[in-house]
Amino acid sequence: MNEIICPHCDRAFKVDESGYAEILKQVRDADFELQLHERLELAERDKQSAVELAKAKVSNDLQKTAAAKDAEIQELKSKLDASVVTQKLAVTEALGAVEKERDTLANALAQAEREKKAASELAEALLAGELHKVSASKEEEIRELKAKLHAVELEKKLAVTEAVGAVEKERDELKNGIKQVMLEKQLAEQSLRDKYETQIKDRDDAIERLKDMKARLSTKMVGETLEQHCETEFNRVRSMAFPRAYFEKDNDARSGSKGDYIFRDSGDAGTEIISIMFEMKNESDKTATKSKNEDFFKELDRDRAEKGCEYAILVSLLEPDSELYNAGIVDVFHRYPKMYVIRPQFFLPMITLLRNASLNSLKYKTELALVKAQNIDITQFENQLETFKNGFARNYDLASKNFQTAIAEIDKSIDHLQKTKDALIGTDRNLRLANDKAQDVTIKKLTRGNPTMAAKFAELKSEAAE
Repeated sequence: MNEIICPHCDRAFKVDESGYAEILKQVRDADFELQLHERLELAERDKQSAVELAKAKVSNDLQKTAAAKDAEIQELKSKLDASVVTQKLAVTEALGAVEKERDTLANALAQAEREKKAASELAEALLAGELHKVSASKEEEIRELKAKLHAVELEKKLAVTEAVGAVEKERDELKNGIKQVMLEKQLAEQSLRDKYETQIKDRDDAIERLKDMKARLSTKMVGETLEQHCETEFNRVRSMAFPRAYFEKDNDARSGSKGDYIFRDSGDAGTEIISIMFEMKNESDKTATKSKNEDFFKELDRDRAEKGCEYAILVSLLEPDSELYNAGIVDVFHRYPKMYVIRPQFFLPMITLLRNASLNSLKYKTELALVKAQNIDITQFENQLETFKNGFARNYDLASKNFQTAIAEIDKSIDHLQKTKDALIGTDRNLRLANDKAQDVTIKKLTRGNPTMAAKFAELKSEAAE
């Protein structure tokens, strides 16, 4: 029977085991439903926050990307404008040089025309043969100057055509570059949008899984605590991964405290591979005073030492916002040796990790056990010899003690006899002195100085004479 105290009237009610289990189940169901509902609300709030954050981040990234692309476009436009200006300057310089050369040739041609005119004026004064020779020479020179001028005009046109073609080609290349940049910008925006849409979808899927888990828990796993969850997870893989393992609740509270579960695994020869003391901690989000993981380290380390376990692991849902404990497996060796803090999802991986690490030392443990088995006779002989030596020493101590007691009693007897001897010798001496004194006693000596007694003895003597 179990007693339940009413929190309102403080009266105690006795409830049998089935009724107590039913009440406990109802309390756990209500508390679990409340915790799960709160976790779902928290997940929904996290989702909204994540969506808003993702939107803000996407917008910020898009703005940054657009600004970078705009800057790149402006830079390309600046380069295009600078290239156009450069090409215009080059064309202007080429045209200037061609025009200068053209002007030079035109001046030369005009000079030749003037010279021809002067030559015609002198024709009348020269001979007909000489005039014809001079005119032919001047006409030849004029044809050469015209040919040079035509060549310069052609070079000028070619230079202008090449310059314009180069400018147009570079302009087309810059336009293609701008189109490429715009395309990359659009692809980057689409990639960011797809990325954050995927993250939002994953968060929605996680919320749906939580809702589905709630629905399943309400029918199949009602009242499951963190301890029951870990035990269920272990039992699912026990037959495949840990066929020789021991994983049970720690019910030994003789020392005043106990852990939640003890895990032990051994090899084929029965040699223990690893042992772990587990403690599971969880609390409601509505709890006023929030516990911390480190509040349970000292007690867990004491339980580990008292139960002879090698490792200590705290499976905890406390401090849900801690980046340290949410990151994965956390060792607290700086506080307590061979102690870890994990979330429930790392329960089985942690056991597997430690067990595989301990398998490396199994060979040495097996060899040590074999050596101990081979040396058991020597150990027993040494124990028997030690037992014999201890027994012999004890008997020797007892005999020596009795011998010393007998010698002491003999010494006491000798001392007593000596005292008796001395007493007898003293008695003999006193008797001899007494005898001497008795022999020395006479009537005369007795009556000396005693007239009365002298008279009495005189009377007796006279009567005896009569």
